[in-house]
Amino acid sequence: MDRQPIVAGRFYDADPDKLNAMVDGYLALGGEQSQEITLLAMVPHAGYVFSGAVCGKTFGMANLADTVVLIGPNHTGRGERFSLWEEGRWHIPGGFLPIDTQLAKLLLESDPNIVADTAAHVGEHSLEVILPFLRQLAPASTIVPLSVSMPSLPVLKQVGQALGQTLASLDRPVSLVISSDMSHYISHDDAKKMDSLALDAAVNLDPERLYNTVRGHDISMCGVLPMTVGLYAALEMGAEKGELVAYATSGEVSGDFDQVVGYAGVLVS
Repeated sequence: MDRQPIVAGRFYDADPDKLNAMVDGYLALGGEQSQEITLLAMVPHAGYVFSGAVCGKTFGMANLADTVVLIGPNHTGRGERFSLWEEGRWHIPGGFLPIDTQLAKLLLESDPNIVADTAAHVGEHSLEVILPFLRQLAPASTIVPLSVSMPSLPVLKQVGQALGQTLASLDRPVSLVISSDMSHYISHDDAKKMDSLALDAAVNLDPERLYNTVRGHDISMCGVLPMTVGLYAALEMGAEKGELVAYATSGEVSGDFDQVVGYAGVLVS
């Protein structure tokens, strides 16, 4: 089953040439590319006018494998707690990225909580928005999309470790890309303060502290569940260091610093 884009023309340009030119401009904001394979990259998923620069700088500095497991939040509430799209292609304007069906099968076998399901994905934007960046970076990339809405930390840990052990056992590299925005609809200053607490845990590769910090401080980080899973997986894959490479809020674009959304780019290797 193929997936068609649902936010083209709203979150990003629906014209392929304009979209590609915009993405290229954002990717050019990245500094020197990492020499090590990026085990995990966390990027935002808002409209490009707001989060495109953070997303582009992060991806521009990453060194992603040719196969990427995409892990994002479930904003719609539909589908399974761990919903994996197992076959077909995900379309974006001017092209598509195919599902790595072999890897999808292995991940479905890695833990019984991971279920083949499309319902969580068809109306969800969080993974779609980052696909044009992946396609521009490496047009031959393959993907495995996973949506996460399980709130239980022990289950997130179990699935993350199973996912990481499976990826570590492969004879080829695979990168994780986590989709998450940070604080929502608070002041610019408050967002920077609150988000720094969560990001400190993330870059120190501490998924339990990230989860508990977000919950304990009521930080409206929509991708905390995917990032918790991703960090547990990355640790199983041998992750040793994390880095915050970009942070911004929507206020820096809109001029409204009273009600902002925060965006962060994190790289783990």
